[in-house]
Amino acid sequence: MTDLVIRPLVAGEEHLFTSMPDPLPEVARNSYTDGIAAGGYRPDRTWVALRGDRVVARAAWVLPPGAVGRPWLEWFDLDAEPEVGAELLRAAHAALGGPTLYHAAMPPNWRCVPAAMPPMAAARLAGLVEHCERWRFTRTGTPAAVPPGRYTFRPATDRAEITTLVARIAAPQILTGTETARAVAGIDLATDPLAWLPGPPQTWRVALRDSEPIGLAAAAGDVCYPMIAYLGLTDPEALDALLADAVVVLHAAGAREVVADADADRTGVVAALERAGFRPVRARVTFTPAG
Repeated sequence: MTDLVIRPLVAGEEHLFTSMPDPLPEVARNSYTDGIAAGGYRPDRTWVALRGDRVVARAAWVLPPGAVGRPWLEWFDLDAEPEVGAELLRAAHAALGGPTLYHAAMPPNWRCVPAAMPPMAAARLAGLVEHCERWRFTRTGTPAAVPPGRYTFRPATDRAEITTLVARIAAPQILTGTETARAVAGIDLATDPLAWLPGPPQTWRVALRDSEPIGLAAAAGDVCYPMIAYLGLTDPEALDALLADAVVVLHAAGAREVVADADADRTGVVAALERAGFRPVRARVTFTPAG
């Protein structure tokens, strides 16, 4: 058998990374070439395992320009036994100053997809521990009008009102891009969303019951794509209505696709998103260094 060579790329070898066929083409992700051009990916943070001239494993750590944290493993594919992937990760970790977070992009049904298993098994062999799983949902099409009921909605008055309501919500139901906010800027989207989300306070929607605020949603149409960036409630029964209101507001502003992220194990939130017309398109399984 041809000897295995594991090493980082050098400048001009980016084609080696892209020469490996994508084992999960159904998972949408930003291209490696675009990431190199933008500066988030770099050859010295990109590692490959080669047998002869064939790439059998590839891994790319990303750190966007201006980010405050360490690079995290964003792209890891394996066309070999898990031990090969683990050997690659251990070599890269030694060169990069130790293990880092690994955000594994997988199809939502990844447990039934054989190609999804080898890199996750390799991560475990290399000492990473599965921490959480979040799903990305998207919705297209014209939404139905928000049905009348016990809840009403209005724009947030100012930043102070948003901050007050966020402090009352222990566990927001929807946080879209929370991993990126923490990795890039060190911001906890659950407790300090205004530090991450641009736009005026009036883009936030406040849910009211008997004229009292009981939750809010960031209907963020001015970020990388229209999304429900934050949604939190002190009255969980208002979830369907606030979701419907946020989608209507984004659609009225021109959005044709709306994105939302939720923890995979919050079955009530997942069910509410599906009732609102959202469908899961990607799982993001986060691994952390052991200890």
